[in-house]
Amino acid sequence: MKLFGTRSTVFTIKQDGENKGWSEPKIILGSFISILVPAAVLLTLPVFSVSGLSFSDALFTATSAISVTGLGVVDTGTHFTVEGQILLMLLMQIGGLGQMTLSAVLLYLFGVRLSLKQQAVAKEALGQNRNVNIKMLVKKIIVFAFVAEMIGMAVLACTWVPELGWGKGLYYSLFHAISAFNNAGFSLFSDSIMNYVSTPSVVIPLAGLFIFGGLGFTVVADVSANWRRGFRGFNLHTKIMLTATPVLLLFGTVMFWLLEHNNPTTMGHLSTEGQWLAAFFQSATARTAGFNSIDIAHLTQPALLIMIVLMLIGAGSASTGGGIKVSTFVVAAVATWAFLRQKQHVVMFKRTVSWPKVTRSLAIIVVSGIILTGSMFLLMLTEKASFDKVLFETISAFATVGLTAGLTAQLSEPGKYIMVVIMIIGRIGPLTLAYMLAKPNPTLLKYPEDNVLTG
Repeated sequence: MKLFGTRSTVFTIKQDGENKGWSEPKIILGSFISILVPAAVLLTLPVFSVSGLSFSDALFTATSAISVTGLGVVDTGTHFTVEGQILLMLLMQIGGLGQMTLSAVLLYLFGVRLSLKQQAVAKEALGQNRNVNIKMLVKKIIVFAFVAEMIGMAVLACTWVPELGWGKGLYYSLFHAISAFNNAGFSLFSDSIMNYVSTPSVVIPLAGLFIFGGLGFTVVADVSANWRRGFRGFNLHTKIMLTATPVLLLFGTVMFWLLEHNNPTTMGHLSTEGQWLAAFFQSATARTAGFNSIDIAHLTQPALLIMIVLMLIGAGSASTGGGIKVSTFVVAAVATWAFLRQKQHVVMFKRTVSWPKVTRSLAIIVVSGIILTGSMFLLMLTEKASFDKVLFETISAFATVGLTAGLTAQLSEPGKYIMVVIMIIGRIGPLTLAYMLAKPNPTLLKYPEDNVLTG
């Protein structure tokens, strides 16, 4: 996630000097756990579920909701009461907005002003420059999320109110609009939206919500402020997102159609229009949304690989989505191409990307690979599942996607706790790493260069 705090930062009312013992990573992790544990305890109460929930299942569900992942060990629509589903909506909204945004809101409500340092951290977390008014910024984020979700709810209601009735139709529309915009992937239907695979009035608004949420507030704010100047007037990050997002969507759509249109268990039984609609939806949802309109467990192996790649890339920075982030992937890919062409600088859209940004992108990819390898190894020890299922489920959790190939519902107790840790790391790990790498550590000491054999 994930609207759009790139870090889950909690602000305290104490002066800066009183917090010297708390580093930024500790604050991020502490803020996440401070919401996660009470939420897990609440979910174990009888009022929130039909037949009760063990602590491990409650912890898994709460983690999945706050990290806007969407993986579930129980069926959301049948296992939770209305109160439990409302709690999940609240947790998804918290995960999407980010604890940092909500903390700032609470402080402003109590009349407490953020210190200059806290405001600087907030602006950095949201990808804004230091000239932005943080109070107005938070208001815009909340209004933007509310308006987007209400529009999504209204469009979905046009289909579900006639089908389910006013009360249930509006409630289902609200739940799925919040889940989609925050890229959470929770659904009140037992089969996600497989029954609506060929229904454009459901598929398109849902896809639009999580594509829009996955762009990030930074992109939306830049476009709204500079659209009169055209594409050239946008900042580099916005240009990358507006270019890479449709390319990834088109690539995924074409590949899913080519690989699955003859598969009778996924798209083979659909009309040509239905097949393209299903292919488009899987391409969009793979980048951290978590909904599915076809049975993921029956995808062919090549299609699973395409989905894994899209899941790992994820959505945009400062968005509700997860993954290593589109901009991280693009910067690393362009840097690799520049190296192969023996270029001294990484250039995109006639702008040079700084080397700290390049090395940070590469570091995020390397560390993510190490975390994924270790997580998969542990799950292979605890679960009796094939390699492809373990790989798919691990990346789905790490990238906070929420799609499942069938393993999550069969997890052992140790496996559930491993997945909880993976989801937490996926939500805050790479971004925390990016923050730590961005902290300056100047030194005048320089050692002699020497040759290292690589490649």
